[in-house]
Amino acid sequence: MTSLLLRLGAAMKTKLVNAFAALSIGILFSTSSSVFATQPIDTPEIRAAAQNAATSSEHEFVAKYYERAAAQLQAKMKEQKELLEQYENKSYLYGRQAQDLQSHTAALIRDYEKSVEASTKEAALHRQMAAQLNQNHAANTQLPNPAAGL
Repeated sequence: MTSLLLRLGAAMKTKLVNAFAALSIGILFSTSSSVFATQPIDTPEIRAAAQNAATSSEHEFVAKYYERAAAQLQAKMKEQKELLEQYENKSYLYGRQAQDLQSHTAALIRDYEKSVEASTKEAALHRQMAAQLNQNHAANTQLPNPAAGL
């Protein structure tokens, strides 16, 4: 009877460990999928809009797109930083996978930081192009018309 209880206890413990491992892996994949969901910042549509932008309003549109993308990425990065802090402070809850979760989350944070930086640079570039187009337009409208003076 005692050996039967010990075997049942061991089986329950194994199932509990497996369930916890599955939960941890589920958390890992859910964070990974959120990265894949946000990675297509540079979609073919926005790339085409950026390449074909000819007016200042078109460049402003592209700049706003990249600014919104950067803001969303910063929010996701903040979530990942909070999750990393949880993994670091309570690593005993995650067992053997604590280090894997920490390193994976740290890598996600680095990827988000790079994406935020790239999006911010793109937004600034398009803002600069829009400003330059506005400046050129203003300069062209202020030039005196030589034919009008005749």
